[in-house]
Amino acid sequence: MTPEPVAGETAEDLYENAPCGYIVARPDRSIVTVNGTLLAWLGYERNALIDKPFTDLLATGSLIHYETHFAPLLQLQGRLAGVTVDVVTASGIRLPVFLTANIKADDDGRPILLRITFHDAGDRRSYERELLDERQRVERERARVELFARTLQRSLLPPLLSPPAGIDASAHYHAASADDVGGDFYDLFPLAHDKWAFFIGDVSGKGAGAAAVTSLTRYTLRAAAAFDADPVVVLQNLHTVLSQEFRDTVNQFATVIFGILTPCDDEFDVQMASGGHLPPLIIGADGEARYADVIGGHPVGIPMEPRFVSTRIRLGPGDTLVLYTDGLTEARVGGGAERYDNHGALLEFAAAHAPTTASAIVVAIQSLLDDFGSGVEDDVAVLALGVPL
Repeated sequence: MTPEPVAGETAEDLYENAPCGYIVARPDRSIVTVNGTLLAWLGYERNALIDKPFTDLLATGSLIHYETHFAPLLQLQGRLAGVTVDVVTASGIRLPVFLTANIKADDDGRPILLRITFHDAGDRRSYERELLDERQRVERERARVELFARTLQRSLLPPLLSPPAGIDASAHYHAASADDVGGDFYDLFPLAHDKWAFFIGDVSGKGAGAAAVTSLTRYTLRAAAAFDADPVVVLQNLHTVLSQEFRDTVNQFATVIFGILTPCDDEFDVQMASGGHLPPLIIGADGEARYADVIGGHPVGIPMEPRFVSTRIRLGPGDTLVLYTDGLTEARVGGGAERYDNHGALLEFAAAHAPTTASAIVVAIQSLLDDFGSGVEDDVAVLALGVPL
């Protein structure tokens, strides 16, 4: 059924002034007709294009692509749909277009005409360039943020551990995100010629706010230990500082274990206090593994009268103490909601590696975290202290 003519429009006018360029060519590609829209885009007189192969309008790269890809596809399927090419105007300017074509065949299936349309892709190309520029800008910004996060995170950790003679110490920090700063921290440092302090903890939240609390917590613990090395007193002093500094901030607190190492012949006396932190593992020279008895206690800095839990143990030759943060125990496993330590997997892991050294158990935990992959959703800090055999 032939559509009714539109008032003021003729078939010739619709052809000549269509919103796309149009060429009819012979099977040998020579142009039979070309519409006014395409002539205006290219800046040619009509007679200059008649009988000229339409492929002469293609830029060199587009011509090669047409000959090697598009022409065989057109011959095989009888049509092309929206391929991107560049055509060259009479003044030598490249014009990006979408080319669509089909073949008109006779009753015997032999090609008699090629019908080709050109749609201006200049706006699309500009959009793609802008999109690429924006993507590159975002990638540069992400790289800058990641560098800042790594630099800030490094500044929150000790440059090196300072263990006493007779202690093998090892630590590891696993960042869950390259562009965010976590609140996990640890340290090991001397207090006197016969006394060393250590701690590990995790500040609530992430980002710059958590970094500020982490920095304050680390330096307060060091200062408080120099003033009074009793682990419970150290946590009480930290609680006082955090409570005053962040009294107007909601949910700004830290879980911490603070301890004191004192050499005793070939063993070490260890006094520890916990403010709501996960209990350390004790991996014995006898091949057994257990948790230190510091379960419970309140996180440091919460707005209530604090309660901290303390204990005292001995580390003998072959014994290893392992402290860690909850990014390890709460790592997601199995692709669902299951968490690694929901059913005591960490204690089983420790027992499977007993007896061990501080360095060996930290390497084993690093490998475990690597196996979790994206299941590690929070940063992990690990600090291990062992007495060599």
